Amino acid sequence: MDILLGLQWGDEGKGKVVDFLAPKYDIIARFQGGPNAGHTLEFDGKKYVLHQIPSGVFQAHTINIIGSGVVLDLNILKQEITKLKEGGFDVTQNLLISKKAHLILPSHRLLDAAYEAHKGKDKIGSTLKGIGPTYQDKIGRLGLRIGDILTDNFYERYQKLLEAHLAILDYYKFEYTQEQLKELEDEYFQSIEFIKTLQLVDSEYYINQALLEGKKILAEGAQGCLLDIDFGSYPFVTSSNTFSAGASTGLGVAPRKLRKVFGIFKAYCTRVGSGPFPSELFDDAGQKLREEGREFGSTTGRPRRCGWVDLPMLKYAVMINGVSELLMMKADVLNNFDEIKVCTHYKLEDGTITDEIPFDIVNAKLEPVYKSFKGWQSDVSPEIGFDGLPVELKEYINYIQEELEVPITLVSVGPDRKQTIVAE
Repeated sequence: MDILLGLQWGDEGKGKVVDFLAPKYDIIARFQGGPNAGHTLEFDGKKYVLHQIPSGVFQAHTINIIGSGVVLDLNILKQEITKLKEGGFDVTQNLLISKKAHLILPSHRLLDAAYEAHKGKDKIGSTLKGIGPTYQDKIGRLGLRIGDILTDNFYERYQKLLEAHLAILDYYKFEYTQEQLKELEDEYFQSIEFIKTLQLVDSEYYINQALLEGKKILAEGAQGCLLDIDFGSYPFVTSSNTFSAGASTGLGVAPRKLRKVFGIFKAYCTRVGSGPFPSELFDDAGQKLREEGREFGSTTGRPRRCGWVDLPMLKYAVMINGVSELLMMKADVLNNFDEIKVCTHYKLEDGTITDEIPFDIVNAKLEPVYKSFKGWQSDVSPEIGFDGLPVELKEYINYIQEELEVPITLVSVGPDRKQTIVAE
C-alpha cells in the first residue's frame, strides 16, 4: 500500500494528485479527517470539491473506501453523493464505508462552535464541522459509529449522547434554539436512512484481503502533516494523525505492508486559520501569491495566509513521514515573479541559526533566513515535459530536492489533471 499526504498545513493539492494517480490503483482509501477536508479536482472544464469521499471516485474501475479513522457527517456525505450523481457520477457502486468510522452528530457541530467561542482570541480557527468534538467522544469511548445505525437501539444511544452534549452546551451558556437543533436532527435522520442503502463494510478485512490478492492501494490523507495532533504546531492543529503512520491506524494495515510515501507540497506555502507561520508574507508578494493561486479555502471560503516555501518545516515533514517521492504543486503560480525566496533556516531570539523547529513554535520569536532565486517569468506548459522546464524553475526544483534529499518526481503547472509534468 502506498500513501499520499500533504507536507504543509493542508490545501497542497492532494485531490488533484490522487485523481491523477488513481488509474494506477485498484483502491483509494481515506484514512483520517472529516468534512473539514476539501480536495479540489478539475477536468473536462469542470471543478469538483470532495470533502469526505476519496478522490478516486471519477475512475470507474477504482474502489473507494472511507476508512475507520475518518469521522463522517452523514448530511454532507449524502449531499456529496447526490451532487456527484447529478454531475453524471453514480459513486454508490464503488464506494465502501467502514462500519468503524465515527459519526459526527448535529450536536457535535454546536459543541464545536461553543468551544471555539469560549476560546475567544485564542481560537484555533476551526471549520466548525464538529470534527474535534467527535474525536473527543471517540477517545472518551462515548462515540457512535457507522455500524451502530444498523442496530435496534441506535436512537436510544443517540439520545443518551445528545443529553450529555446539551449539558455541556448549557455549561458554556451557548445559545441555540430547539428549532435549530430539530431542523438539524430531521435532516440527519433522513440521511441515516439513505446511508443504510450504501455498502457498509468491515474495511480492515476488505483492504487486507485485497493486499493478499496483489491489488494496489493508495491511502489518501487529508489536511497536512504540520496539522497532526501529535507532531503539528500544537494546539493549532487538527484532531487526527495526518502523517504516514495514521494510514496504518486509520485503515487497519500493518506498517510492514506500507511501500511508497508520496509527499505533496506547494511551490510556496499557505495556511488557513490561526497558528504559527514563520515565512508568512504581509506585503505585495503575499497578496500576489493569494491572487495568482486563488488561495481561498475550498471548505470555508476563507482567504489563506500566504508565504514562501519553508525548508525547515519540509525537512521535518519528510523525516517523520519517511517520504520517498516529492510532488510539487502550483509551480505555475510563481510564473510571474521576478524573485522567489526559500526560507532555509530560522534565526532564534538568542541569535542561534537552526533548521530545526523549536518545541514551542507557537510562542517562539524567530526570524526566517531566506535564499533568493531568480524567477522564470514565463508560462509553463505541460507539453514541454520535465526537461523543457525553464532553467530558473529547474534550479529552484533542484535546490529543494537536494536540500530535502528526496527526488521531486511530479510538478503541477495548473489545476486541470492534464496540467501535470512527470519526471521520466
